[in-house]
Amino acid sequence: MTFPPPPGPGSVALITGGTGGFGRALTQQLRERDVTVVVADLDTERNRSVADELGAHFAALDVTDRAANEAVVARVEAEHGRLDAAYLNAGISAAKSDDELDLEEFLRVVDVDLFGVVYGVQAARPAIRRAGGGAIVVTASLAGLSPMATDPGYSVAKGGAIAFVRSMAPRLAREGTTITAICPGFADTAIIDRIRHEFEAAQFPVIPAAEVAAAMVAAWESGEPGAAYVIQPGVGTVPYRFKGVPSARTATGETAVVPEALRPPSMR
Repeated sequence: MTFPPPPGPGSVALITGGTGGFGRALTQQLRERDVTVVVADLDTERNRSVADELGAHFAALDVTDRAANEAVVARVEAEHGRLDAAYLNAGISAAKSDDELDLEEFLRVVDVDLFGVVYGVQAARPAIRRAGGGAIVVTASLAGLSPMATDPGYSVAKGGAIAFVRSMAPRLAREGTTITAICPGFADTAIIDRIRHEFEAAQFPVIPAAEVAAAMVAAWESGEPGAAYVIQPGVGTVPYRFKGVPSARTATGETAVVPEALRPPSMR
């Protein structure tokens, strides 16, 4: 397959949730390659300051606002002339972990972690196509492959994001854009702060943010369309191998063929 141009001087990347742990580490690594980075996050003095410290441009963005996603991408193109890669990294988790399901909190997590990705892809896709192709990298989670009983909303959102990546991959690949998902286990970011002491007590290793960022850069350089890359301490970054499902059988016991309209163009 043909990979998109690698990150380097002249290329432009957008990172949502760019002032958090993964976003900061990713921005640093891309800036080391002379990539122009636009950090998109909620509009606070702290976030603007972080972007400035990292040598990145800042764009205010609530990823749950579809129109705002499109406006940020339009601004990136207007100010920098192109968009080569979009890192859809913004995410939150539930604050509660008891037996009661807080529906409002559940919906809030899904809104940010899943629909924020959908809106981000819709906004970035035409701009990356205009640039001649590139990459979209979605920050998912191991929870999207192995759901957590303590956080159904996060598990549903990340699982949905992975499914979205896989289903969108063929059509984006035809445009020269590779979309992939990054699925880290427990990592050293603020999202584990409320239970960080439990990891320390159990001597359970967490993944450095820089290691996840390195996998994100690699996904831009050489990611396989629709791939989900698992990152675990002591294991490194490995592509997840999805299991197939049992095929349908005809009345005579033969393997049934999926209707042509439901098959990707490459399989028709």
